[in-house]
Amino acid sequence: MRTKPTSTTVLGVLTMAVVLAANGGAPAAAQNAQWGASYFPNVTLTTHRGEKVRFYDDLLKGKIVAVNLIYTTCKYACPLETARLAQVQKLLGARMGRDVFFYSITIDPEHDTPQVLERYANTFDAGPGWLFLTGTQEDIDLISRKTGLYSKPDLSNPDGHTPHLLVGNEATGQWLRNSGVDDPRFLATTIDTWLNSWQTAAKPTRSYADAPIIKFNAGEYAFQKHCSACHTVGSGDRIGPDLAGVTVKRDRGWLKRFIADPEALRAGRDDIATSLADRYRPAVMPSLGLEDTEVADVIGYLEHAAAPPRAAGPAAGDSGAASHVDLPALVDSYVRIQRALNMGSTEGIAARAREIEADAIKGGLDTASIRVAAADVAGLVELGAVRAAFARLGDAIITYRKSRGADFGAGVQVAYCPMLRQYWLQRSATIENPFYGPAMPDCGRFVPDISSVGPPASAVLHGAGASNR
Repeated sequence: MRTKPTSTTVLGVLTMAVVLAANGGAPAAAQNAQWGASYFPNVTLTTHRGEKVRFYDDLLKGKIVAVNLIYTTCKYACPLETARLAQVQKLLGARMGRDVFFYSITIDPEHDTPQVLERYANTFDAGPGWLFLTGTQEDIDLISRKTGLYSKPDLSNPDGHTPHLLVGNEATGQWLRNSGVDDPRFLATTIDTWLNSWQTAAKPTRSYADAPIIKFNAGEYAFQKHCSACHTVGSGDRIGPDLAGVTVKRDRGWLKRFIADPEALRAGRDDIATSLADRYRPAVMPSLGLEDTEVADVIGYLEHAAAPPRAAGPAAGDSGAASHVDLPALVDSYVRIQRALNMGSTEGIAARAREIEADAIKGGLDTASIRVAAADVAGLVELGAVRAAFARLGDAIITYRKSRGADFGAGVQVAYCPMLRQYWLQRSATIENPFYGPAMPDCGRFVPDISSVGPPASAVLHGAGASNR
């Protein structure tokens, strides 16, 4: 994995020693009050030895520390970062475990049990004072935000996952964030001498944990932003028509073209576009300049938000939907897309996606989300947009499989990327990550039990979710 040039970055909510001179050397205790129990979460974590510890009381209070985030199945930055800390550990010598402590916290607690972490610690000869820790996902996320180690995933830029190392002296309230893969001699010097020489700290202004966590459905967001001023979904006409059932009434291809560029359709004297303009004047729909992904998101939202009520008995083409869908055949087409994305290619993907769309139609409403996602994949060209739509497709297939108990087909396994918190399906015996492709082709791990697979996380790939590295 490539890494950016290393540099030391002082956290936005923390301050450098140079500020101390301006403060006239305020007492350390007064300054530390800002960065003590009132700031750091005191959640319970479990060490690689199986011991329960409190994050502030047991790990930070009165100590000089280095904190980083890792996960044991990572094949890129995490091993390098951990190896760097092993070098720093040797340089610090007897201070390790006496007044200097390292804490490596997993972002993949589902996999990284204390036993797994212990093996990992032994691999890197972790000695006294270096703990590998796990806990609940919620608590680890809180720690990552409070310490400023949180960052969003970036599919287009693996460098965005360059690891960070938080070093600090809790007794004096001094903290800074550094590159975790910096020169070990520089890191050791920072910990060994610089932190000890700091005496006071300025009052913090804002906590990383105060930053909002944006959670939304990409389609609903796009609809609310671009369409809701003129349209409702099921609440009657407003300035424009009620869009309930529009994905059933209109051809999907026409709907894509109209949302993307209604002016072009009207200029071409399209009958439907012209009729709508005449009916709702003066509120003629303008061209909104939406990206292909936004158009697909809006249509997907309308399809689900405005789905007509299901009859008590099986609808036409929807009786016993599970028996109508050949899931192994559908997954076979999906895996072909997955392999192409793993190699960084879009060749043949549209054709495979159309095969999935055709198969999903047989399931009626039960497989509507699969059909919508497959149609989105088929209609996109840009690699990043295809990967985002592919994430939704995988989520839809896995959700259908869990609800129906159907079989994926021979040799198909569920894989998981802790960086993105995203699942996918594949047949290969080795990880083939479709989201990072050649940049990090084997980033991830297999999930042996599908019942443990969490809710869809594809919003992460739209920048709406979170990842801790």
